[in-house]
Amino acid sequence: MNRELIIDSRASEVDIVLLEDKQLVELHKERTNNNYAVGDVYLGRVKKIMPGLNAAFVDVGYEKDAFLHYLDLGPQIRSLNKYTKLALNGKPAQVNMDNFRAEPDIEKTGKITQVLATGAQILVQIAKEPISTKGPRISSEISFAGRYLVLVPFSTRLSISQKKRSSKERNRLKRLIQSIKPNNYGVIIRTVAENKKVAELDADLRSLVEKWEKTTQKLQNAKPPVKIISELDRTSAILRDLLNESFNSVHINDGTLFEETRNFIQTIAPQKIDIVKLYKGKAPIFEHFGVDKQIKGLFGKTVTIRSGVYLIIEHTEAMHVIDVNSGHRVNKENSQEENALEVNLEAAAEIARQLRLRDMGGIIVVDFIDMHDAKHRRELYQKLKDEMARDHAKHTILPPSKFGLVQITRQRVRPEMNVQVLESCPVCEGTGKIKPSIIFTDEIENNLKYLLQDQNEKAITIAVHPFIHAYLTRGVFSIRRKWAWKYKKTVRVKAMANYHMLEYKFFSLNNDEIKI
Repeated sequence: MNRELIIDSRASEVDIVLLEDKQLVELHKERTNNNYAVGDVYLGRVKKIMPGLNAAFVDVGYEKDAFLHYLDLGPQIRSLNKYTKLALNGKPAQVNMDNFRAEPDIEKTGKITQVLATGAQILVQIAKEPISTKGPRISSEISFAGRYLVLVPFSTRLSISQKKRSSKERNRLKRLIQSIKPNNYGVIIRTVAENKKVAELDADLRSLVEKWEKTTQKLQNAKPPVKIISELDRTSAILRDLLNESFNSVHINDGTLFEETRNFIQTIAPQKIDIVKLYKGKAPIFEHFGVDKQIKGLFGKTVTIRSGVYLIIEHTEAMHVIDVNSGHRVNKENSQEENALEVNLEAAAEIARQLRLRDMGGIIVVDFIDMHDAKHRRELYQKLKDEMARDHAKHTILPPSKFGLVQITRQRVRPEMNVQVLESCPVCEGTGKIKPSIIFTDEIENNLKYLLQDQNEKAITIAVHPFIHAYLTRGVFSIRRKWAWKYKKTVRVKAMANYHMLEYKFFSLNNDEIKI
């Protein structure tokens, strides 16, 4: 698989796009002053204890207090609190992790009043960004993710990713990490650590330990609420988690960010440093790589797939609902059941992409086309699981019900990505909305394909506004001529001055209007 990262850096925001085989699969928007990002560590103050919820509200500087549940305290919360107090009092000799005497772990079934008190200072990490009217969700089980390892201070656990199948490799990694792991640190071995040498793992571990030590230094004489240390920016985090042999280019339009990214890759994968390229073209970087058009076509309420299948995506307060429609897609040689299976399998791949792209979290219900054969429902279920396997967010998929409904839960850690794709209408001067004009010709071609191939029309005349006529017939190799060559049928374009800008109609060989 060919992976590319396209980065559009502006004064107040950085847009990051991940392409897989030229297809848009992830879009991230990062503000340059983004606080309360997942992974940021804060020194907060307990504002309110809620015994009924077994939780506390913590002031971390956000307009809404952050929510901390007892189960998010972590077993080593007493050790963390002791360590934090020592660091705040500026006693470096006593906060040496090698000599630190850990406190007993708390019970899973305990009460938050036994651990925290109102006004107490506590070190926390952002687990979920503020969404809508809710403040951040936080955890006091601090962890730092590296390229191959995740470091958990005060823990003694050594665990390994469940995705690793080889028991021999699992044992090798456990032995290696056990031999280099410092005292009072727990380590989670990530999937990408497979077959890595001890030198690479040791370097990654050392950088994470240094990050924790830097946290300790910044704690000295700190006054809550205050950010102690930031997680990596989104660009670096994506590269850290996804960089592999299939990642072949990173295009950046900003010189400063270009140098920062090169330096970061130099530390984690020096052999891949040449993949970072500075874009110097005159056209906007997203336009140059065809990203703008994909964004406009993929973020609307209706998402059309090339074959004519389309999805309707609705968002409610409680869940997201996706409806699958076959559109013009009909294979006359297949039965209704086989057609339904083909449409559903095609839709499953696009749905998996949409969940990643829009970062949809919570409950998602998908209404697939009904299939009566249990074998076909199992095939659809497996297809959806395979497509979702590339999704890094935690998720659970239930098998299709008898009604054709599939229920999905997906981890939500930041607000859903929402891009406004509707444009001001040129006819009503902005009082209404139309579909994005950038995908207008694609819509015409989808309908044209249906008429020429599925309906077997011999010739088609497309009546359009004169401006659109000029665009479709411009040049020797015009869009009209390309359509005629592609479908081996006669395609004509007629200018109609009385049509509004994006109005079009199809006429048959006998000049009869064809309704779509």
